[in-house]
Amino acid sequence: MADSSTPSQPLHVLVIAASQEARARLLPVFAEAGKACALHQVGTVAELHAVLREQAWDVVLYIPGIASLSVQAAVQQIDESGLDLPLIVVAGTEDERGTQPAMQAGARDVIDADRLERLIPAVEREVREAGHRADHRAALEMLNESQARFDGLASNLPGMLFQLRRDAEGGYRFLFVSEGCQKLFGFKQQHLLASANRLFDAFDAEKRKSLEFALRESAAKGTLLNWEGHTRGRSRQKWINLRSTPHHLDSGVVEWRGIATNVTDSKESEAALRSSRQQLAELSTHLEAVKEEERERISRDIHDELGSILVFLKIEAAHLASRLPEGADRLREKAHSIESLLDQAMSTASRVARELRPGILKEFGLPAAIECQAEDFTQRFGIPCRVQCDEDAIEPEADTSLALFRIAQEALTNIAKHAHASLVVMRLRRESGNILLEIRDNGRGISEADMQKSKSFGLRGIRERVLSLAGDFFIGPAEHGGTHIVLRVPERAGEEPPREEELQRNLF
Repeated sequence: MADSSTPSQPLHVLVIAASQEARARLLPVFAEAGKACALHQVGTVAELHAVLREQAWDVVLYIPGIASLSVQAAVQQIDESGLDLPLIVVAGTEDERGTQPAMQAGARDVIDADRLERLIPAVEREVREAGHRADHRAALEMLNESQARFDGLASNLPGMLFQLRRDAEGGYRFLFVSEGCQKLFGFKQQHLLASANRLFDAFDAEKRKSLEFALRESAAKGTLLNWEGHTRGRSRQKWINLRSTPHHLDSGVVEWRGIATNVTDSKESEAALRSSRQQLAELSTHLEAVKEEERERISRDIHDELGSILVFLKIEAAHLASRLPEGADRLREKAHSIESLLDQAMSTASRVARELRPGILKEFGLPAAIECQAEDFTQRFGIPCRVQCDEDAIEPEADTSLALFRIAQEALTNIAKHAHASLVVMRLRRESGNILLEIRDNGRGISEADMQKSKSFGLRGIRERVLSLAGDFFIGPAEHGGTHIVLRVPERAGEEPPREEELQRNLF
């Protein structure tokens, strides 16, 4: 539509009149008002039909006197063209009887031909109102398009969109729910809109209290509502997730606009995964127990049978050396060499037996076993290994002691293979009902890629042992180079490690 207040954009006025003289009488009226306009005159239905399609018009002025083109016919032609084009009748005194029928036919106004000073305000008003109607239609069309788009998205989402309001008295009311309500909860939208209690009644008493508490916390703190709970039912229960951000309105009113989704499949997958993880952990624990039994059997065989044989051979070798005649120096040297080799074999057998099943662990406890292991490590690899035990009376349960001993053993083996270290420090201490074991070295350190290697079974074994004891495990670069390992396990089975907040308080 043309803006009537802008002289540079003339009005396009269509005049329906019997002759060009009627159009000519109107030109001075627009000129006196300072209105630039382009007037075009038509006198038949065919001409009117043609010009309506040729260009856009701002207003139609109808001057009676055409028998073949009445006001009703002109309005009908405009309507059939699909245009919102205002029509104003400019009637003379002799046409006053046609004023009422013209308005009934659809004319916007009737101007007396003897008072044309009213024509310009009427034209401006009708052009302005036509512009408003066009803006309203455009806004309504955009609104309908947006609503259609929203309805399409809402109907295809795997859940239910909702708008839940809590009033100042604490009562809940749904302002909107999408079509997913039926599939999610089993009742129709209007039922939930009529009573929000239908939502709360879908859950048992415990879950209902949990949902109400989550809503109160979200409203009070302004935090995201992210609640999960399963519905009632004797058969397969549905797990529902409600997710929304609260919006605080006036007078204590709170609204949540979010989505409720069915997360049953993911919950069942999580449960199956946890069950599988638990079974694997139990299998790992069983395999470790079987492995320890086999180690104990082999250790006992080495200590009892092989050790006895080696001791007997040494006695026999010593007896044989004492019976050699004078002058058999070379045979005596061979005998002493055999005795030396037997000593080495006995030492190796003793070390292997201790590694397989450290008897010192049962006799003297975990601190002594770790110190003995550190000594063996130093002697075997030539790398100094220092051990610090804050208390000598650290006596965890047998399974815990054995697991910590094996972890220390595996860590030292990894250091010997990969770290290229020249010093290892181990510390064993008690802290808030937990046993802490720290192992540091000054080697090349460990990277994230090292920890993610597909065949890093040593680290995985340590982690699995710690998890089986309900403990925590950390491995990473040390502050001044090298690798730092920290593990924390409960001193007694069934006791949970303290939370991080408690550890921080204990630290300071």
